[in-house]
Amino acid sequence: MPRDRVVVIGSGIAGLVSAFALAARGLDVTVLERAATPGGKMRDIAIGASRIDSGPTVFTMRWVLDELFAAAGRNFADHVRLRPLDVLARHAWDQHAQLDLFADQERTVDAIGDFAGAQEADGYRAFCRDTKRIYDILEKPFLRASQPSMGRLIGADGIRGLMRLPQIKPFSSMWSSLGRYFADPRLRQLFGRYATYCGSSPYLAPATLMLVAHVEREGVWSIDGGMHALAKTLADCTSAFGAAIRYGEDVSEVLISGGRASGVKLASGERIAADAVIVNADVGAVADGAFGAPVRRAATAIPLRARSLSAMTWSVVAKPDGFPLHRHNVFFSNDYAAEFDDIFAHDQLPREPTVYVCAQDRGGNGIAATGPERFLVLVNAPANGDRHAYDATEVAQCAQRTFGMLERRGLRIQPQAMQVTTPADFNRMFPATGGALYGRSSHGWTASFQRPGARTKIPGLYLAGGSTHPGPGVPMAALSGRSAAASLLADLTSRGSFRETAMRGGTSMR
Repeated sequence: MPRDRVVVIGSGIAGLVSAFALAARGLDVTVLERAATPGGKMRDIAIGASRIDSGPTVFTMRWVLDELFAAAGRNFADHVRLRPLDVLARHAWDQHAQLDLFADQERTVDAIGDFAGAQEADGYRAFCRDTKRIYDILEKPFLRASQPSMGRLIGADGIRGLMRLPQIKPFSSMWSSLGRYFADPRLRQLFGRYATYCGSSPYLAPATLMLVAHVEREGVWSIDGGMHALAKTLADCTSAFGAAIRYGEDVSEVLISGGRASGVKLASGERIAADAVIVNADVGAVADGAFGAPVRRAATAIPLRARSLSAMTWSVVAKPDGFPLHRHNVFFSNDYAAEFDDIFAHDQLPREPTVYVCAQDRGGNGIAATGPERFLVLVNAPANGDRHAYDATEVAQCAQRTFGMLERRGLRIQPQAMQVTTPADFNRMFPATGGALYGRSSHGWTASFQRPGARTKIPGLYLAGGSTHPGPGVPMAALSGRSAAASLLADLTSRGSFRETAMRGGTSMR
């Protein structure tokens, strides 16, 4: 019996997860990726003999991948080497004011008490209780749902759900809510930074996003070989289930026949027929016509004012000096409000940025081998890469501000080799985004409900990725890929066309 054919456009984490899930169920899956390697934003950059993770660097919510592999009769831990981090991140405001967050909550309580006093430590305990409650309320009816809906969120528990709505804090800003836990502005700055994980400003994002702090407390891991190794592992496992992954293939059009998606056309002119198509790309590219005019109505363009953050990044090989680095390090600006005002109100690089440094050769003890190390250095930037040309002078000025700020915090990085990526570069890699790395910003309580779900107005066409529900970041994008696969399977089943088949190795995924 012929198998149902699915084309997945894009091999970012969401595309790989959806392809993995469908191939494991016996479907005929073809993944088309215009780059030469898998991963999308989860990319690495070669500098000499070194390969540097130059996209997401924090791995959390490992249960998403554990469940994906378990559903396919596999063990995720057999395919990747995960190392839990005791120190989640090191934070610095000057050469002397430093604070570590730990996987062990009580160690963090003690650290905050030593840093800012007993009252702030008590505030952190309350913050932990409330962020866990937010996460617990949202996990099933929102994070795992295929379509964002306030009605579904409330309706999950009837009147009890309505009464719990204030507990997820959708109507107050993160910054104002943090003031109820912390009097010390440095702690508000530290925990406000979690809004940037969704590409947003803590002054404009709802306090609901404080749940990200709970996600990190549940565990942060490093992956041997880097985050890009996760993409390669998923691609290899997907291929092992019989899927075809074709690199260097640019899809120019999603084909429509009889009112439903029927395949794709490549830039080369080749046509590939399919019973369903999953687009793992920014929704802005779909709305902009990157996959043909007939499917533009499948997504709504993200207004310029609603774009999330972009970034300026430096992938660096260097020998550091001074500051005692851990794997994840954050060096805060002196004026946090001005930083986000520069980006979102004035559409310009921040005059004094907060700097994130991922020291990729640092293990759990923060000690690296002697010799040059690999770093990703990142500052937030406006998503204007389709409207603004970043010339060499502007890039050099930003580098001077960034690395100069690190020196004032006690860290000296003298690059031996370096590659910079600007918002314009990100826009070239991910068209119709301006370089926005997180889709729509999470500004205002309705923003999370404006992300599209997996299903579109066009039967047989599905969306997945960080610009769709439930949002950006590796685990959230993976959830969107699972949702796209589950929605597709449910629709095939309702049409009576899906017939599950035994997999390679004799394992049935039933």
